[in-house]
Amino acid sequence: METYRVMRQDDNGNRFEVAGGLGRAEAEALAAEFEARGHKQLYWTEAEPA
Repeated sequence: METYRVMRQDDNGNRFEVAGGLGRAEAEALAAEFEARGHKQLYWTEAEPA
């Protein structure tokens, strides 16, 4: 089963993993929750490397 992670990019262009080992729906829901908070950072999901 493929796992996903939530990533964040800050104002300086630095990228960080916020959470990993998630199912796709769970990762997308978490990213949407962070986006809804109105922070300036960018959040997205991506498949974790195999």
